[in-house]
Amino acid sequence: MNGEEEFFDAVTGFDSESSSGGFSEASQRVAAVMCVDSGRSNGVGKAGERPPRENGIQKHRTSLPAPMFTRSDFSVWSILKKCIGLELSKITMPIAFNEPLSFLQRITEYMEHVDLIHRASCQPQALERMQCVAAFAVSAVASQWERTGKPFNPLLGETYELIREDLGFRFISEQVSHHPPISAFYSEGLHQDFLFHGSIYPKLKFWGKSVEAEPRGTITLELLKVTQCFCLLASDFVFSGIFHRHNEAYTWTNPTCCVHNVIIGKLWIEQYGTVEIVNHRTGDKCVLHFKPCGLFGKELHKVEGHIQDKNKKKLFMIYGKWTECLWGIDPAAYESFKKRERRGDHLSKPQPDDSSQKADGDVADAVPEVQETVQVIPGSKLLWRVNTRPPNSAQMYNFTSFTVSLNELQSGMEKTLAPTDCRLRPDIRGMENGDMDLASQEKERLEEKQREARRERAKQEAEWQTRWFHQGSNPHTGAPDWLYAGGYFERNFSRCPDIY
Repeated sequence: MNGEEEFFDAVTGFDSESSSGGFSEASQRVAAVMCVDSGRSNGVGKAGERPPRENGIQKHRTSLPAPMFTRSDFSVWSILKKCIGLELSKITMPIAFNEPLSFLQRITEYMEHVDLIHRASCQPQALERMQCVAAFAVSAVASQWERTGKPFNPLLGETYELIREDLGFRFISEQVSHHPPISAFYSEGLHQDFLFHGSIYPKLKFWGKSVEAEPRGTITLELLKVTQCFCLLASDFVFSGIFHRHNEAYTWTNPTCCVHNVIIGKLWIEQYGTVEIVNHRTGDKCVLHFKPCGLFGKELHKVEGHIQDKNKKKLFMIYGKWTECLWGIDPAAYESFKKRERRGDHLSKPQPDDSSQKADGDVADAVPEVQETVQVIPGSKLLWRVNTRPPNSAQMYNFTSFTVSLNELQSGMEKTLAPTDCRLRPDIRGMENGDMDLASQEKERLEEKQREARRERAKQEAEWQTRWFHQGSNPHTGAPDWLYAGGYFERNFSRCPDIY
């Protein structure tokens, strides 16, 4: 192992000599990982200068202004019983079933584990980069665990921005279409190590006892050229080293999300479907199977898959739970363990419970028992572990610490934000503050204002003009996509619509 590889292993915690290396003790002390091209500016200010703080906040709140409003006094059946099979976006739901976030802010939760992208940018090998990207794709849906509230539908032209210098990124999103509802987003590393963008338009359907969100829209992650990697440790030591350049793009689509027992019983969530992550430069592909719950709940939350090269040769096996953690191991070691497991499988299978067989629409779907934590195969490497939620999360719509900060509006931020930013929506703000009557009134007012604006455009035969995104083709797949037009962070908001 040469000096460059030794430095790389010390910084990232990956052992290039062993498939069972996992994270080293040193890597667990890493406070931040930033990959930069030392010959270029950071894209925010002049070369060598720190990015301006803009609306950045160094310390973020740890709780919401008011606890979650109880939903026990509301019956959604009278609203939904005539809507089976229809798109949920066309159904007006009581505000009590919402959570105080816009769907644009919900998308921003993809960035909670952005450290995985930074780590991917610092990996010299394509296989190691794909491992990090796969972990990021899984982590992007982890915040949905036990999140049974419905985010507010964004108004046409609504935006949301987030700048987190401590996490090394900035993010902008816009609601570019109302029917069908389409949300476009764009994020970039403050040190030019990545671009992350896409357009999301999930198809929501109500199926009697459950609501299913079928994913639509492509998610794209671009790892840019990197010449030098800096790693700041808790002990304030800084290491650096020169690594291989890479300029590659990955695309994928999220799994299907289903919320059970929206009529009666305890709400619970599962994700299922196959996610394929493609490296468009190398042809490598990661295939991840989000397992459906199954009759006895044995597969609840499980994710299994593999990374293969362009010739479909399996290079790495991945397993875990999207609610908890993700592990990886060499294919030979994985198959060997599975063979031993099958030979020792002498336990009797559980008998079905009569209540789980009932198909009556008035009977709730049984909530699967939470399975034991992931069984770690000897020699496995930890790819990702979910952040611990705050102790008061259950009283805050089961938000993560990252999510709690998303609608924070500190004094003076109004002067910096676009007038279309979610933080300025009075209905969401009212709900967050615990004033449900005000929130309901403002929600109705904003929706009527949106309908009136649509009628006015129809009279004038004028089409809606998006502000920060435009229609085009995904540069890597060729599929229709919404692309960032640029200019948002120059903060010329003179042409922003009046939507609030």
